[in-house]
Amino acid sequence: MTVEQAITGRRSVRAYEPKPVPRATVEKILAIAARAPSGTNIQPWHVHVLQGARKAELERALLNAAKAGTADTREYNYYPEEWREPYLARRRACGFGLYKTLGIGRGDTLRMQEQHQHNWTFFGAPVGLIFSIDSYLEKGSWLDFGMFLQSIMVAARGEGLATCPQAAFAYQPTTVKRIVGIAADHTLVCGMALGFEDASAVVNSFVTEREPLKNFVTWVD
Repeated sequence: MTVEQAITGRRSVRAYEPKPVPRATVEKILAIAARAPSGTNIQPWHVHVLQGARKAELERALLNAAKAGTADTREYNYYPEEWREPYLARRRACGFGLYKTLGIGRGDTLRMQEQHQHNWTFFGAPVGLIFSIDSYLEKGSWLDFGMFLQSIMVAARGEGLATCPQAAFAYQPTTVKRIVGIAADHTLVCGMALGFEDASAVVNSFVTEREPLKNFVTWVD
C-alpha cells in the first residue's frame, strides 16, 4: 500500500468484525505514529488502550448514562457553539448522508439516537483507544496531537485495519477518566475505534465528500 492509498483509503468505519487485533500489531501502529512531528519534540500525546474487561466496563457505563439521559460537562469545545457557513452545510451533509445510508429519516430522532449510541461501544471494534493531553499545554501541542492521530489512522491502514476517530468521548469526560484511569491534570481529547472492517455492513458504504482544491487553496504568486 502506498502512502497515497493509505491516506485516501482512510475513512471512518462504523462496524467491525469481532476478530481480535494482536497486541503486537497495536504496539507497532502506535510506535509508527509516535514519529509524528511535535514542536521541540515534546510529544504531548498519551494513549490508553482498552480491550477486554475494562473496555466492556466503560461501554456499559456510557450506554447506561446515555439511556438515562445523564449529561456531563465537557472539558473543551470540539465544535463551535454557533455554526456558520460553509461548515454548517458540510456538517449537515455528513450527518444526513450517514442517516440516509442507514435508511433513517430526518425526523426519526429515536433511530438517530440509537445510531449515536454505537459510539459508546467503539462501533463493535475489538480495540478502543482513548487519548489525553496534559492540560497545561497550549494550542500548538493540540495541533501536534492531531498529526499523531492521523498517523495512527494511516499506520492502521498499512496493517489492514480500519479506524474511526470519535469526538463523542470528549463529551463524557467524568465517566471515561474515572474508568480508564486518566490523571486529573489531563484533558480527554477523543477516542478511536480500531479493528477489522465489517465490509458487509451497510453503514460502511457511506463515504464523505471532500471539497475541490479551488475552495480551500489560494495561490500566491
